[in-house]
Amino acid sequence: MEAMDLDALRAEWRQRYGAPPALRSEPSLRMLLAWRVQAETFGGLDKETRQALSRSGPVQAEGRHLGIGATLTRNWKGRKVTVVVEEDGFSWEGQLFPSLSAAATAIAGSRWNGPRFFGLRQEP
Repeated sequence: MEAMDLDALRAEWRQRYGAPPALRSEPSLRMLLAWRVQAETFGGLDKETRQALSRSGPVQAEGRHLGIGATLTRNWKGRKVTVVVEEDGFSWEGQLFPSLSAAATAIAGSRWNGPRFFGLRQEP
């Protein structure tokens, strides 16, 4: 599996599980496929791990912790853009996005990590 390129990984996934996920990242698809094969062979997560995960609650989009009504502002290409945290996501110019990254991508016109775009994360 380590030597497979993206097309080979997708073909392997298709053969084993049906339509592959729409990932364009070779390392991500490789790890996901490896996990599925290992889980199939060794039984997946143990009972304690499944219980711990079920207690952790649903995953919340980054930025939601700021609270409903919070605003995130940034200057982008010479204009001020503002995104508002809403109950069901993040709004920008009348559109509601499920994640801060989806909003940042719409603003920038290319894929962006939303928390990084708005300065909630430091550069590595």
